[in-house]
Amino acid sequence: MLITGVVALDQALKALVIRTLPMGASIVLLPILSLTRMHNPGVAFSLLPQVPAFVPAVIVATLLVLLFRHEAGWAQDPQAQRALALLAGGAVGNLIDRVRFGAVIDYLDLHIWPVFNLADIAVTIGAALLILSLVARTQATAQPRGDR
Repeated sequence: MLITGVVALDQALKALVIRTLPMGASIVLLPILSLTRMHNPGVAFSLLPQVPAFVPAVIVATLLVLLFRHEAGWAQDPQAQRALALLAGGAVGNLIDRVRFGAVIDYLDLHIWPVFNLADIAVTIGAALLILSLVARTQATAQPRGDR
């Protein structure tokens, strides 16, 4: 459900940006936030612009396998499942763009950071939650060491 929600909202916002903003156009919303339409052929933050499309596809497939395969104990934790769902939803949203347009549609512009989108936010939050979940699990399973 979370994956579907992230993908649907991401794609709806991107469709709205495509319909309302020409490429490179910008609308100031707040002094620190604008909507700026950009197409990103690379990975996060326009790095590696010539990455083949199969690379993000492999990443998405890996995340989906991790999310739906319940043999791994850490993946059964509800927080880890939400984290993986956010990661997968964001990755799928950006993969759809790559297939449809050959680049990811970015539109959130903080003026001090490369332009990004909702899918990027989902991936970032998902990664942070997954790290926190794994750290918490590691700490909970760590045995206290006795004095030697």
